[in-house]
Amino acid sequence: MEKKFSFSVQGMVCAMCVKNVENAIKKLNGVKYVSVNLATQRAFVIANDNISFEDIKKAIEKAGYKTTMDAPTEDLIEKQFQEAKRNMNLSLYVTIPLMLLMIMHMSGIHIPYFTVIELIASTIVIFVTGRKMLRNAWVALIHSHTNMDTLLSIGAISAWITNILAIAGLDVLSFGTVAAMIITLNLIGRYIESRMKSNAAKEIRLLISLKATTANVLTNEAIVETPIDAVKLGEIIIIRQGEKIPLDGKIIEGKASINESMVTGEPLPVYKTVNDNVISGTIVENGIINVKVEKVGEETFINQMIKLVEEAQSSKVPIQALADKITRYFVPIVLILAILSFVFWFFNYELYLPFLHKAANIFPWIITDAGALSTAIFSFVATLVIACPCALGLATPMALVTSSGVAAKKGLIIKNGEAIQMAKDINVILFDKTGTITTGQLTVVDHNLDDEVLNIIANIEENSIHPLAKAIVNYVIDKAKFKKITITDIEEISGQGIKGKFNNDIFKIGKPIYTENYLNFLENGETVLEVTRNDEIIGYIRISDVLKADAANTMTKIKELGLITAMVTGDNDITARAIANKISIDEVWAGVSPEKKVDIIRKYQIEGKKVMMVGDGINDAAALKAAEIGVAIGTGSDLTIESADIIISKGDISKILDTINLSKLTFKKIKQNLFWAFIYNIIAIPMAMMSLLHPVIAEAAMLLSSINVIYNSGRIKKMK
Repeated sequence: MEKKFSFSVQGMVCAMCVKNVENAIKKLNGVKYVSVNLATQRAFVIANDNISFEDIKKAIEKAGYKTTMDAPTEDLIEKQFQEAKRNMNLSLYVTIPLMLLMIMHMSGIHIPYFTVIELIASTIVIFVTGRKMLRNAWVALIHSHTNMDTLLSIGAISAWITNILAIAGLDVLSFGTVAAMIITLNLIGRYIESRMKSNAAKEIRLLISLKATTANVLTNEAIVETPIDAVKLGEIIIIRQGEKIPLDGKIIEGKASINESMVTGEPLPVYKTVNDNVISGTIVENGIINVKVEKVGEETFINQMIKLVEEAQSSKVPIQALADKITRYFVPIVLILAILSFVFWFFNYELYLPFLHKAANIFPWIITDAGALSTAIFSFVATLVIACPCALGLATPMALVTSSGVAAKKGLIIKNGEAIQMAKDINVILFDKTGTITTGQLTVVDHNLDDEVLNIIANIEENSIHPLAKAIVNYVIDKAKFKKITITDIEEISGQGIKGKFNNDIFKIGKPIYTENYLNFLENGETVLEVTRNDEIIGYIRISDVLKADAANTMTKIKELGLITAMVTGDNDITARAIANKISIDEVWAGVSPEKKVDIIRKYQIEGKKVMMVGDGINDAAALKAAEIGVAIGTGSDLTIESADIIISKGDISKILDTINLSKLTFKKIKQNLFWAFIYNIIAIPMAMMSLLHPVIAEAAMLLSSINVIYNSGRIKKMK
């Protein structure tokens, strides 16, 4: 028997941290599947029955991280974003004036007590605004691994220590300003990252908003408004027109038209009466019903949906940035090289002093008379500073930020930067049907009635709230053929249709007596309503949910890219396959629940495929989070939009192709950014080790490398 765990992980700062957590969990005997999401700080684990959450918790804590079963709240994530913003601003306020003073000091303008000012300012920047980076680096070191913060922290503190040594009277140059600059640049990168993550936790809040907070409980004395948590199994609740159904149960009195689109994804309200089941979170559009409560608490549909979204959210597999992959080896190598540089110059200063004198003719900043200790510190700090991966840290987020702006101009809203990077690797694209592939607007496509009968039928249907009735009435009005007449003896028959009397004739419109007569229409994805007069069939009306204009062409182009197309829908199999055949969709999954949609995605993922899910209904929310990329139609529900990684603002599914093309271009720029960042390091690190680079020059070079990354990322804007 398998168990599933969904929980929060605290203390992760980069993809290396994600890998450390995953590896720690995988070491447990019985773990089958592990996925950790850095953006949401959630993990999802499938394990044998012998594994408990306490076992997982101990493994994670042993690796240096914390965990809890509670999901990160929106307030917490927003707090983290605001903290990143405050730290960046404070760091900039301190560092920019300090840099100006340093330039003046180096230019020969005497600044009284400059080293003291430098120490105070750099201390504020390092130990106040950069304290989280220092803590993360320390935690990584005591648990025998490294991350991006390790190198940045050592470089900054080393530069800061030179400031203290200079104040103490040692013949050592002070690089306190450089220390502040390292931290500030890092905080700018962190702010960008945090800004891109700040909307990652809103979907659960929107799901919760679907829950009714109270229920009208029917007692012997009266109707009592009762908090949901206080309602008991077997109690009778009353739900009126326009109200949400608060709890799952069965109708014992009354009838109503209920909007269940959040469950089925289909626009048609469902007519329900005595003995029919109703679901929490759905809405009574017309009628009044008394419901016997059959599920409460965590067992209700809406609470199960919340749990499902949390699970799917946790299991999203993030893209591991190339910079973080390389950092695994880059950080310890740079540390070793910096130490070797220090040792080399400390013990071989006199031997290689002539080399420094010759090099000083080319590089005027080289110090030739500082002595062994100062030169060793000089090369050590310069090596660490020049190697600080600020450009590496900006390589991915800058490309993603720029890409998001380009996407917005094309009608795409990128909510999750990882998605635009991942889209190029997608193997399967799953589409919801109604509102995604089709317009979601019911339309009369054909009929064989004369104008007089059509008008009579429209006047009868005017008395119904059914969407099919509305489609007929709207059709007749649009054709300017509607004339108000008096209809008597109107009777709506549940599941069968509606009838009325005009001039002593009984007209009825509804479900066909012999469906086989209309099999061709039904197989074409249409709904057929049969019209009778005095029980004699006189015609029919065909109604359809029209395909979007770009649907067929989009499917063709997607398949030209070698991708699999599939439809997942709550609609019936005949209709679903009819629609799929029209636009040549490869695979069809019909009559599926929200949970089944997630299972289908898992099936593809187990096969090693990466999945994009495209939908517009609340029932698609969990599937959107389970897929590697979730794409929401902008005309869909709020929850669906919040659950998605990418939003198509105008409902044009051809924009999926723009997403894939933009992904390819973005990733190309990311690789270019990383290439130039590393070329810079490959050239500069040896120079720093040879004591040919002043740390300030190194810092300037690091800034230029970062500017190059920003400039190259900006070229994404030229995409047509």
